[in-house]
Amino acid sequence: MPKSPLRLTFATSDYEHVRDLSMGPVEAEGIELNCLTLQIEEMFYRFINFNEFDISEISSGKYTSLISQGDDRFVGLPIFPSRVHRQSSVYIRPDGPIKKAEDLAGKAVGLPEWGQSAAVYSRGWLAHDVGIPLNDIKWMQAGVSQAGRKEKVALNLPAGLGLTPRPDKSLTELLLDGEIDAFLSAHPPELVEQGDPRIVRLYEDYQPIEEEYYRRTGIWPIMHLYAIRRPVFEANPWVAMSMVKALTEAKNRSMARMLDLTACRAPIAWAYDAAAKARALFGDDFYPYGIEPNRTTLEAFCLWGFEQGLFHRHLTPEEMFPKEVQSEFKV
Repeated sequence: MPKSPLRLTFATSDYEHVRDLSMGPVEAEGIELNCLTLQIEEMFYRFINFNEFDISEISSGKYTSLISQGDDRFVGLPIFPSRVHRQSSVYIRPDGPIKKAEDLAGKAVGLPEWGQSAAVYSRGWLAHDVGIPLNDIKWMQAGVSQAGRKEKVALNLPAGLGLTPRPDKSLTELLLDGEIDAFLSAHPPELVEQGDPRIVRLYEDYQPIEEEYYRRTGIWPIMHLYAIRRPVFEANPWVAMSMVKALTEAKNRSMARMLDLTACRAPIAWAYDAAAKARALFGDDFYPYGIEPNRTTLEAFCLWGFEQGLFHRHLTPEEMFPKEVQSEFKV
């Protein structure tokens, strides 16, 4: 570790559980961070295509696809700032043919990118839990609310699986026009956000369904992680654990705030109750970082991404992260 702090840029979304590092008072030992809070798609694009930041949040699907193809420009950290269950991510027409997940067999289904992390988990749920072979679905790729979105990584789709790009229309248009029967999306379409009744979630009361899925499978989908540019890591391998410790400390402080019954630390009524319920479901560390507490989720992700042709070989969780951060640690 150098005598004077190493100056590095750190790009992240605005998370309550990261703010104690991005805005203080937590510091990464030996590092002076220039923290940038950015919009997710812009940040990913700039990091993956132009290596603009020294450390950045990155899509877990795109990162793992890159390393499966031998692209080792980035070194991942087992820090997962964004996690969302995905039974809530299926959108349909209320007057359409889809009433339950099993109805998707043989239908046309859209998604914004095959390589989107959320889609890996949604497709894994359909294939491994609902029981629909993915080649029984006619897949279409398009932007959610605007036309023209494209895949960001090279795919290696399995034989018999069809994926048709539709740059001419959005998923919203395809669904309303009847060209698809449903679509999967991490972000709700604009019409849903505006309260338009023509598009709804397949499961409006999705939380009980997602809780039951977690209890049964142990899978809690991971959307994003943080990664370091390889030249920075190779010149300063200690940076990886320094960032892991600092980000974990920031997260632990955030969890403690959420469990503070004496004051509302988030602008949400009953925030304490939500945190207490999360602790009862997920355990005392109800937003865990590291490989071992997330092994079930990471192993499912590595397998499903390979089966679906996003990852070009079947990786292990250990291959996603350097040995410097694979030991268990306490903060």
